Amino acid sequence: MDVASPARAAVPEPVPLTTSRPMVRWGVHATWVVLLALATELRVGRFGFHPSDQGFILAQAWRVLHGEVPHADIISARPLGSAVLHVVDFALPMPLFFGSSFLSMIEIIVATIAFAALVTRRRVLAWGPGMTAMVAAASLINLNAFPLMAWHTVDGIALTACGAWALDAGLRADRALARRGGLALLGCAVFVKQSFALAAVIGVLWLLLHPATRAGSRRVVRLLLDLLALGAPGLVYVAWVSLGGGFAEMVDQLTGGVPAYGQRLLGLWLEDPEVLTRAPVRELGFFAAIAVVLLAVRLPGDRLGAAGRAASWVLVLAGAAAIVWTVVDGRFTGSSRWADVLWWIVAVSVPVYAAVRRRVPWAGLLVLATGFMTSLSWGNDTPTLLTGTLALTALLLLSHVIPPRPRLARRWVTATAGLTAVAVCGWVVVARHDEAAYLDLGHDRLTADLGDVSPAMAGIRTNPSTHTFVRQIRDCLDRFPAAKTAILPDSPFAYPAFGLRNPFPLEWPLPLEIVGDAPERMLAKADDLNREGGYLVLFETDSIRQLSTGGPVPESIPADTPVFDYLGLEKAIQARLTGRAITCGSFVGKYAP
Repeated sequence: MDVASPARAAVPEPVPLTTSRPMVRWGVHATWVVLLALATELRVGRFGFHPSDQGFILAQAWRVLHGEVPHADIISARPLGSAVLHVVDFALPMPLFFGSSFLSMIEIIVATIAFAALVTRRRVLAWGPGMTAMVAAASLINLNAFPLMAWHTVDGIALTACGAWALDAGLRADRALARRGGLALLGCAVFVKQSFALAAVIGVLWLLLHPATRAGSRRVVRLLLDLLALGAPGLVYVAWVSLGGGFAEMVDQLTGGVPAYGQRLLGLWLEDPEVLTRAPVRELGFFAAIAVVLLAVRLPGDRLGAAGRAASWVLVLAGAAAIVWTVVDGRFTGSSRWADVLWWIVAVSVPVYAAVRRRVPWAGLLVLATGFMTSLSWGNDTPTLLTGTLALTALLLLSHVIPPRPRLARRWVTATAGLTAVAVCGWVVVARHDEAAYLDLGHDRLTADLGDVSPAMAGIRTNPSTHTFVRQIRDCLDRFPAAKTAILPDSPFAYPAFGLRNPFPLEWPLPLEIVGDAPERMLAKADDLNREGGYLVLFETDSIRQLSTGGPVPESIPADTPVFDYLGLEKAIQARLTGRAITCGSFVGKYAP
């Protein structure tokens, strides 16, 4: 079967009765996913490292791996579903940080495939090379300038996409395992981050509104079992936390953080209407105008004759150009708001599709909902991690409103166009990361391999200053061995990288992460350390952000050098600890052997 390009998707594709050699086709798709993820990690993901974000989820997973209970032993403003999921990273047959990044790219690609399968309503095995290449290109755009690392937003997107994909397949084919597996995945999405709670609501609505749910003599029993599958991850999580004595703490922590409402996304132009005249937001105005004219041309059907069909093609191509130019104008930078523009372009495409085709594009609404959930963030309140999917969804929805026409493009033409898109997107992603990796320097200044400091970080390249900082931590551990070790405030990577057991209930005490009774528990743990001994607590003396600029890292400092902290908590812990005051590289600390 030929590929469904945007130009061709207006004609409903015949569903093949059989798919020849399905195992071979699945093998081909699995191969390109793995190869693209590996190539991206080798050329992009492993270049650049920052000791804060890029070890946060792995540090929490390290604690879960050692039997610590979320919220009871680990303070978190979010459910720790991602920590549970990324326990698997430690089992990969490759260095931990390299393998974790590789797995994150797998998640991004598979989520892109799932959304594309839902929007096109075509099985992946029926895709041709052109459609496959378009999805691969969209995967790279989804990554854009984001660092490849274990992260809860990536997990939430992947769980939502794959859950909806499996649920839809199970409902259409009446397969209970796929249906309930999809519902379980949607239930899991809620427990990687509160913002993905809407995924469970979508699952319930999808289930209740589907005709298959209302058919059959045992529909009530089946519905109850389906809802149990959706709620099972939550029940297991709450039971685990409750049995570990952390139920009250869980409630305090999950409700005590600063809420996010998505106001920047929803109010894209409200604060400054003039932004509509500037790139890339101006493309939204172009697209909206094109959509209005397209509706006027397409709603009469074929009554406008050849002129109407020609105008439809011209308008759709113009709309596609506006989508592509939004990506170009966005320059892969969050400050340009290009992700928000793409979200609004999809929001315009959905009613256009619904009006012309006389049916609601539920998959398009799912993509919109996922973009909104993605934007509910403290640090990245925009659907940047969904940009490729947003662009591809808008293109596919547009392609379905053009009038039917005979097949014009041969498979080699669509394949060549798709591979060209992959090459261009790959080149842009590489160039953007080479210019300046996330919180690190440009590619030519990432000359140090962290593998000579810790085997878990083999293959990860960074600048010499960050390498010195990480090497100093290892040297301090060698000089001052202790069963319980903490590095405060900004180095959660060190716990999984060096196999350390953090005695404090927080890996990364940022102001927004300090929820519930976190300050009291941190200080109480300092008192416990004084009684028990056997600890090393290192304090950073400069903001870790200076590492991203290659700033100098001193090899020694005076013992009275002030420690860096955010809210005074680190200084209070330092004053509370009664161990011997030490200095080590750029750190000061307290040590009690």
